[in-house]
Amino acid sequence: MGDNGNGGGGSAGVVAVLVIFIIVLVAAFFAYRAGVFGGKKTQVDINVTTPQK
Repeated sequence: MGDNGNGGGGSAGVVAVLVIFIIVLVAAFFAYRAGVFGGKKTQVDINVTTPQK
């Protein structure tokens, strides 16, 4: 009675928000890996030289 068939009451909305949040995080990670936010531009060039005597 008043359960509306979802079984958890208000927890279905919380689960939906968490799933959407995880999807957004995964999409942002792949966008970063693709270089949308400059992820591929980070290049470290270390040139080590010893002083000549």
